Amino acid sequence: MEPGNKTSSLEFILLGFSDEPELQPLLFGLFLSMYLLTFTGNLLIILVIITDSHLHTPMYFFLSNLSVADICFTSTTVPKMLLNIQMKNKLITYEDCITQLYFFSLFGRLENFLLTVMAYDRFVAICHPLHYTVIMNPKICGLMLLASWSLSILDSLLHSLMVLRLTFCTELEISQFFCELNQIVHLACSDTFLNDLEMYLEIGLLGIIPLTGILYSYTKIVSSILKIASAGGKYKAFSTCGSHLLVISLFYGTGLGVYLSSTVTQNSRATAIASVTYTVVAPMLNPFIYSLRNKDIKQGLRKLFN
Repeated sequence: MEPGNKTSSLEFILLGFSDEPELQPLLFGLFLSMYLLTFTGNLLIILVIITDSHLHTPMYFFLSNLSVADICFTSTTVPKMLLNIQMKNKLITYEDCITQLYFFSLFGRLENFLLTVMAYDRFVAICHPLHYTVIMNPKICGLMLLASWSLSILDSLLHSLMVLRLTFCTELEISQFFCELNQIVHLACSDTFLNDLEMYLEIGLLGIIPLTGILYSYTKIVSSILKIASAGGKYKAFSTCGSHLLVISLFYGTGLGVYLSSTVTQNSRATAIASVTYTVVAPMLNPFIYSLRNKDIKQGLRKLFN
């Protein structure tokens, strides 16, 4: 296929995990189970927060939106992978690939912003408890959520538009089970300088800045907790942000692991397997982390089932 051909005729090949026929039923069952767990767990978190008036606070407001982002984030990749396994077909059309890229970027970036906002919420709750209700009022929370959605939409739209300007030749194989931005860009046979520049700037502005905000918030949180005299007070203060800290560690730890694995090894299967940790495993574990370590969520679950 030569440059200049209509993009509507393009098809990418998602190499995925394995070509061995005997492993396909196992992979299908494994990822279907993980997807159902992710969907059910996060949906329960949303229902509990909506139905329990005691959970109508800023922390749980952002947590419910995080669960929505987790469901949507996983739904952009896993259903297509399951369909490809079932149909014994690894192809994805150009249009579907761009659509998947857009929503994957949108909900991944949204999760990043929500984790940052939740870190700020915990910072205010622990470091400025007397002013918490004033600072984290409903209007401010709504504006924070709106800003998170707006930045995520604009960022993912920019990614998609930058890919649309590229032309593609042959060797349209993606060493993933989904359309990953970096790999798509490097499959192009046109100049990708602007795309690479945009990705580096995006990592700097929308990646490092939120992470810096999270680290700053938790530095202040730890400093405030250490000043508490009683051990019980320290435990109570830390318990309010322990679950969130675990989720942040899981999100950024798995993302960093995927990045390092892709730079160290050229094995496409290894890269795809590493990507599962932040695209499937992390969203699946988030509701368990919050439900197992949070008394309010446990009580809400009991009320919901009763």
